[in-house]
Amino acid sequence: MSFLSTMSLEDIEAQLSELDLLSSMFPTEDEFVVTDQVALAELRDYAEKRAASAPSSKIQFTVNVKLEESNTGQGTGKEIALHCSYPLQYPTVPPEILVRSISLVRSQQAQLNLDLSNYLKSNCSGDVCILSATEWVRDNAATYLRDAAPSAETQAETGSPENAEFTRLWIYSHHIYNKVKRKHILEWSKEMDLSGFSMPGKPGIVCVEGQRDLCEEFWNRLRKLTWKRILIRHREDIPLSCSISDISKEIHKLKKFPPLEEKAFDVHGARGNHMDLGQLYQFLNENGCANIFPMYFGIEGR
Repeated sequence: MSFLSTMSLEDIEAQLSELDLLSSMFPTEDEFVVTDQVALAELRDYAEKRAASAPSSKIQFTVNVKLEESNTGQGTGKEIALHCSYPLQYPTVPPEILVRSISLVRSQQAQLNLDLSNYLKSNCSGDVCILSATEWVRDNAATYLRDAAPSAETQAETGSPENAEFTRLWIYSHHIYNKVKRKHILEWSKEMDLSGFSMPGKPGIVCVEGQRDLCEEFWNRLRKLTWKRILIRHREDIPLSCSISDISKEIHKLKKFPPLEEKAFDVHGARGNHMDLGQLYQFLNENGCANIFPMYFGIEGR
C-alpha cells in the first residue's frame, strides 16, 4: 500500500496550506522549522502532479512558542516547543503533537501533553488545528509553569527538577537495512538533541545519549516500528545534581559522542551488510566505551 493511498487530495492541500500559513506567521527558523524538507518537496510535487511517487515519510515540523510575562507570571524568556507531525488522514484526524520545555518537570510536561491532546480531540477534529494548538499552549502555559516550579525545599534536596537524569541507551537490532528507519533514527535524534551513532547492517546498533525523557521518547518511537528483533542491550543513567538552567551544560559534559550520525566500518559480505567488528571495537574504545563490546557480542574486543 502506498504512503498516499489513504490520503485524499483535499487532505494534502489542507496540510500544504497550513504549512504555508505557519511559515508566514512564524517566519524565522527559531520559530518554525520543517524537519524533513525532502518529504515536503515530495508532497508539493505530488499535489501539483509533477510526481507520481509517494513521499518517503510524513511531514514533521517544530513550532517554538515564546512566552511573555503575562503568559507565565514568571518573567520573559521561557519557550515551549511543539514537535508536530501529520498523520496520513490529517486534518480528518488530529495531528501528532509532543510539547516539550526545559522549564517543565516531567510530570507537568506529561499533563500538558495529555490536556492538549484532549482539547484537540474535543475541538479540532476535521479541521487544521496547529495554530489552535499553539494558542492553547500560549494561553494555558502559566498553569503548568507555576505548578512545575520546584519549591526551595525540593531544590535543596535534589538540586534539579524531579531528579533529572542523563541517559545513554545501547540498542541492538537483528538488522537495520530499511532506508526509512535509518532516516527516522537520524531525524528523531536531531529533533531531540541526542548524540550517539547508528551502525546499519546485520546486526544493527544504535547508541543515543542525552536527557533521559528524550532518550526514552526516542526508544518508544523506534520500537513501535516493525522489527524482526530490537531491544535495549544496556543503559546508563546518571543523576544530574544541578539547577534547571544548568541541565543542558551538564548533559553536554557527559556526552561521549557528537550529534548522532551513521557509522560504517569496512562494509563487506555477499549483500554488503556486515561491518568490521574490529573497527567497531576501536571506535568504541576511542570513545571510552570498550566495555560495551562484549555486552553486544559476548566476546572481548581487540
